[in-house]
Amino acid sequence: MNIVVTRPRDQAEGLAASLQTLGANPVMLPLLEVAPAADQAALQAFVRHAAACQLLIFISPNAVRYGMAALQHVPEQVRVAAVGLGTARALHEQHVLHVIAPTARFDSEGLLALPELLQVSGWHIAILRGDGGRELLGETLASRGAQVEYVTCYQRSKPALDAAAWLAARPDVITVTSSEALMHMRQGLGETAATLARTTMLCVAHPRIAELAHSQGWQHVVTTAAGDDGMCAGLVAWAARHRK
Repeated sequence: MNIVVTRPRDQAEGLAASLQTLGANPVMLPLLEVAPAADQAALQAFVRHAAACQLLIFISPNAVRYGMAALQHVPEQVRVAAVGLGTARALHEQHVLHVIAPTARFDSEGLLALPELLQVSGWHIAILRGDGGRELLGETLASRGAQVEYVTCYQRSKPALDAAAWLAARPDVITVTSSEALMHMRQGLGETAATLARTTMLCVAHPRIAELAHSQGWQHVVTTAAGDDGMCAGLVAWAARHRK
């Protein structure tokens, strides 16, 4: 099967390699690009007072990549949390061994439900993320009495999309791991996106993305577990049903 991988190119290799091992033909067509934060002075200002925080929350593997490049190490006595499995794994690779992370629902809601984040009154919490994003995590922690600081570690941009390249790929499946990427596909491909929505399986990593896909008119959507392993397992299960 031709399976389109839409992650930023430097994040797509792991999933592409796993798909190739399973016998698929991965096609790289990124829907987002990632670069260092434009305001490096603000990031360095955070680094100088990071030790005053009680908790650092990393939103994504990119937040780990660019945030840890600035921090170099997590200050002693500062706790660390991750929203999802991929982010927790990226922290472990940076030798951050004790990470608070959900074990079932891998999103802001899942992290907020953990007992470690219920009593945070008086804490200084830094949320390391890209430019913009959902405010639920910060707003909820602030309502619990925490002082919340957003730290922009990287910025996302939208590459120009070539409709002809998407059609030439003859995709059997398109994988999408963020709502932002799905919206960019719709905006950037126009009628080609509408054609794909009618004819192509869309594989997404979260029910929230699936909900957006259905609202856009996608007729064939499968939602998998989080992470590369979850997506690959979901694709294998779907392919088995598809062949039957």
